[in-house]
Amino acid sequence: MSFQSQSSAPISQSATVDAMGNPLPALSGYDSGNFFDELVSSDNVARVDASMLVHLINQMGVAELGRRQTAIERALYRMGITFTVYGDNQGTEKIMPFDVVPRIVSANLWQRIDAGLQQRIRALNRFLDDIYNERNIIRDGVIPADLIDSATAYLPQCKGLKPPNGVWCHITGTDLVRDNSGNVFVLEDNLRCPSGVSYVLQNRHVMKRNFPEVFGASRVRPVADYPARLYSMLKAVAPSGITDPMVALLTPGVFNSAYYEHSFLAQQMGIELVEGRDLTVENEKVYMRTTAGLQQVHVIYRRVDDTFIDPEVFNPDSLLGVAGLMKAYQAGNVTLANAPGTGVADDKVIYAFVPNMIKYYLGEEMILPNVSTYLCSRDEDREYVLNHLDELVVKAAAESGGYGILIGPHASEKERGEFADNIRKNPRNWIAQPTLQLSRVPTIVDGQMEGRHVDLRPYILCSSPDDVWVLPGGLTRVALRKGSLVVNSSQGGGSKDTWVAADDGQPTAST
Repeated sequence: MSFQSQSSAPISQSATVDAMGNPLPALSGYDSGNFFDELVSSDNVARVDASMLVHLINQMGVAELGRRQTAIERALYRMGITFTVYGDNQGTEKIMPFDVVPRIVSANLWQRIDAGLQQRIRALNRFLDDIYNERNIIRDGVIPADLIDSATAYLPQCKGLKPPNGVWCHITGTDLVRDNSGNVFVLEDNLRCPSGVSYVLQNRHVMKRNFPEVFGASRVRPVADYPARLYSMLKAVAPSGITDPMVALLTPGVFNSAYYEHSFLAQQMGIELVEGRDLTVENEKVYMRTTAGLQQVHVIYRRVDDTFIDPEVFNPDSLLGVAGLMKAYQAGNVTLANAPGTGVADDKVIYAFVPNMIKYYLGEEMILPNVSTYLCSRDEDREYVLNHLDELVVKAAAESGGYGILIGPHASEKERGEFADNIRKNPRNWIAQPTLQLSRVPTIVDGQMEGRHVDLRPYILCSSPDDVWVLPGGLTRVALRKGSLVVNSSQGGGSKDTWVAADDGQPTAST
């Protein structure tokens, strides 16, 4: 039996006139097809918050939009906004393709998203603290112990850890999708080292410069304060008694795919960007090597994977981490954000139980539902999945970045057969979900405007159970290949700016 999502009635955004009673414009020359579109209704009329943007697009024309997009992409490349694709014969350093038509989210819809993400993070932090300590959720029969203990990212070395304020996950990127009815679903959680927020900030920067009039008129909520909020959150989780903490960002180095983001965020926050070789541990305290001698570090925003952060505890061959770091952490002399061990909640099998976690820890019903999920470790679910591979999306439990995925309706018989064999060999490693018709946004492709499927990754900061903040926007990722549902940059996807419409009394971004 599958874990079914709860119903979530979509918020209607269809209208024929704006707030002043003026007719809403139709988007000229665009075919929304049979998909839910974020900018226009089924009859091609602009949604209320997109009216100014659609009017501008009609005035400007696709050719001029294409020229501006080319100029923006050149600017992004000159700014060094690239990512690394390992094993690509055409070169590893690439710019994430940028599309000039933004995605717009209404204030009403964002209110629900904000509340749902806050709820989810509170429950996930409670879950992580529980499974590495008392394990009450297992004892009470809510989640089977074997599913947790067999998760690739479950780290027995983290048993007994007690992070400050009970917060394991300080920075989260949660992936959301909308279906053909406009319902919002959580697709997956990213609790280890979520990336992509630098694209959010830089996309906004270039859009404001290139479309100042429509940006100002659309009353868009700001995202530029994210680095300041991130820095404040990191200082707030410093060890007890530290009033002026030293904060550093730990990066694997220049060859990491997200190194640009590491250096960008460190620069924006005004903190040190360090590699493992820059740090040392003495007397269970972490120090940074400087020209003036050793300086103690109190908070580390780590962008190094869990098993590489301390060769004494995890991977003994790691050259990326710091020997003794876990001892300093356990002694309470340094805070790691995120805490090691959070990856167990990224496991796609564990994801299926988040509605149960919310009910168990918070006593609440889920605000943002999961996508219905079949667990191949269950006999009944596995039989259904094997008999319906041509209808389902199959995912490996511990993979990310668009890898380890079968999109059944688009796969060949050979591909489906290979996945069926893998499921039979290791059922615990696989889940399946229905193939959602993801929402679309108008996108410039080869000089034409066509609909392309999108998802959304908002970023959430948490310093305590009562202090959870959601960035009003996030990374809209777009599948640039016609008909594709895979939005990951490593699989040819691109990005768009995300405009969240401000409600009355909320601040708007300046131009």
